[in-house]
Amino acid sequence: MEQPKVIFLDAVGTLFGVRGSIGKIYAELASQFGVEVTAEQVNPAFYASFKASPPPVDRQVHFIEIIDVEYEWWYAIASATFQQLGILDRFEDFPAFFSQLYQHFASAAPWYVYPDVLPALEYWRGKGIELGVVSNFDSRLYQVLETLKLADFFRSVTISFAVGAAKPNPKIFTTALAKHQCSPAQAWHIGDSLKEDYHGAKAVGMKAFLVERPTFVLRG
Repeated sequence: MEQPKVIFLDAVGTLFGVRGSIGKIYAELASQFGVEVTAEQVNPAFYASFKASPPPVDRQVHFIEIIDVEYEWWYAIASATFQQLGILDRFEDFPAFFSQLYQHFASAAPWYVYPDVLPALEYWRGKGIELGVVSNFDSRLYQVLETLKLADFFRSVTISFAVGAAKPNPKIFTTALAKHQCSPAQAWHIGDSLKEDYHGAKAVGMKAFLVERPTFVLRG
C-alpha cells in the first residue's frame, strides 16, 4: 500500500477512551454534591439526552464564542440527563456541579490512551508521515491531547466547532486536508465510527480505515 502524505485520526474511541463510563464519572461527581445516583441509571439517560440534543454546530463559530457555545451545549445535555432521572432539583447548585464536571473532562483523569496508539504514532512519524486529528470533540481536545502527551505528534487538530461542521460533513475533512496542502488521494483517515469516520472520509476521496476496539484492527 502506497505511503500517504498525511494520516488523520479521530480522537475519542480511536486515540483514547473513557475510564469506566460516562455514567460512572457523572455519578461520582454528583455524589460530591450530595446527589446519589448510579452509573447504571446515568448511562442510558445521558446517551438519550445526547442523541436528542440539536446538532452541536450548524455554523462556523467565531473563536471568541466557541468556548461559550460548547459550554452551553454540554450544559443542556447534562441538565437533561438529570432531569430525565427526576433528580435535577436535588442539586443545590447545578451550575457549580456542571462547571466541575466540564473541567474534569478537560483533564487527563477521565481518559486513557489505548496501548497501541503510541507505537503507531511513533512508527508513522518515523516514516515521515504527517499526522493530524479530525474530531467532533470540542476545544477541550487541545488540553486533553497535551495532558495525555499526544499533542506533539500532530501537526494539525481540526475540531467541528471551529469549522462549523461535524463529521461526516465533508467540510471538516476538506478543512483538515487544506492545513496539510494535501489532496484526498494522498490522505488516510482512521476512526471508530462507521458513519462519521469511515463513510465520511471515503465520501471526500480519502482512504478510510475503521478501528475496532479494544484491539487496533484496521479494515480498509
